[in-house]
Amino acid sequence: MRRSRLLTIRLAVAMGIATAIVAAFWLGVVPPRLSPFAPLTLSEANSWFMDFRLAALRSDVSQCKAVLTAPMIDARSIPDAPMAKGCGWHNAVAMTNVGGARLSADKVTCEMAAALSLWIAHDVRPAAARYLGTDVKAVRHMGVFACRNILGSASLAKFRSQHATANAIDIDGFTMGDGRTISVLKHWKGTGPESQFLRAIHSQACRYFRVALGPDYNAAHANHFHLDRGTFKRCR
Repeated sequence: MRRSRLLTIRLAVAMGIATAIVAAFWLGVVPPRLSPFAPLTLSEANSWFMDFRLAALRSDVSQCKAVLTAPMIDARSIPDAPMAKGCGWHNAVAMTNVGGARLSADKVTCEMAAALSLWIAHDVRPAAARYLGTDVKAVRHMGVFACRNILGSASLAKFRSQHATANAIDIDGFTMGDGRTISVLKHWKGTGPESQFLRAIHSQACRYFRVALGPDYNAAHANHFHLDRGTFKRCR
């Protein structure tokens, strides 16, 4: 009985330590110099432990500058905005081109910028070629930073949105190389190539973003994809 109890305690301690280690990587608090994972490379489409490697960019400004480089992204560091009432940003960039497509945003966290570059270069543009026979010229969005709470959910409305820390983006469509505009609102429903393209890239976004919400989630997302690198995981 005593031996069994001791074994149970040891297992509980081991599980607690393992959980703490995973949480440290998930929250991006492990310095890259202490991480067993190689630094992220935007040219690699299928990196092992992608999420942890993206999270490692959260606080490391020097690593961010080393990763966010042309031709995969055109970005420059911007000054931090200290948190005030739950709003602000740290280790963020302004960017103009991401993953080979135009996407302008004046403030977005480093890990979000890296995730966007990976998604657009390795999933969005190939899907455009496969389903639509063209390339993506520009990504249209409805905003990145906004000092506000979560919208569209009564149970979460009292919490700050990831937009409040420049850690989210709302994408409403794409301008294609052949001049077409693909709209989440207009083209999500149906069975045509435009719908297939949007549904494919929404599903693939879950590889890089912890939250990827679209029109099937609720009415508040009928016209856009919400993508963020927050603490929780939800893809729908």
